[in-house]
Amino acid sequence: MPSNAADTGAPTAADYYAVNRGGGLFSEALSQHLGARIAVVAHKHRLAPTVLTVLNLGIGGLVSIVVVAAAEPIADGRVWAWPIGLLALLGWQLAYAFDCADGQLARVTNQKSAAGGRLDVLCDVAVQISLVAALAATAEAQVPDTPAWLLAAFAGTWMVNLVTSVMQTGDNPTSMVTSRSLPVRLVKLVRDYGAVIALAGLVLTVAPQWTIWFVGLFTLVNAAFLAASVMFSAREALRH
Repeated sequence: MPSNAADTGAPTAADYYAVNRGGGLFSEALSQHLGARIAVVAHKHRLAPTVLTVLNLGIGGLVSIVVVAAAEPIADGRVWAWPIGLLALLGWQLAYAFDCADGQLARVTNQKSAAGGRLDVLCDVAVQISLVAALAATAEAQVPDTPAWLLAAFAGTWMVNLVTSVMQTGDNPTSMVTSRSLPVRLVKLVRDYGAVIALAGLVLTVAPQWTIWFVGLFTLVNAAFLAASVMFSAREALRH
């Protein structure tokens, strides 16, 4: 347990934040800090990290279901877009903060387990599937002639970020670009999950008709990153 925790009898938000797993400039500035504060409250109330993992799934999944259900009514003008978009913006960020908090709590309080790690990944997958479904439903409702292949490509390439993040937690994690300079980190915001879902929430709030452009943009970004990762990994493999 960190020294601050030993002095006060309980870990502080700074102790939890110190063991965060990053995620990008936006995530480190907001999501991981929120996660640290959630971890403080969870520890105070003797909640296990698994409880936070399940809350991530519950909140993220429920918000996505609401967005899917409201997609057609919003497109038809029967429901205002901004309340649903605001719910998505705040709800998805809150779910991600719980996702950050479960790992922080587990690491600081020595509650890590293989089963907990598997549950965390599975819940992340489920939340992201629901988020992709929500964005795809909105795009199709706003632009009915949206190509099916685009939505399929969007769904498939969206998971590239999650898969590569999991791969980087192994015994030999690698990164194509290791620099942490500000310009590089700003460019990497397109790969920062916290920043991406914030942008998605803003689009749903302000201009849901632009969701199709969001879908297209991030299909291209994730496909390009996948191609670059394949080439990078192939080059590394050929060296051994």
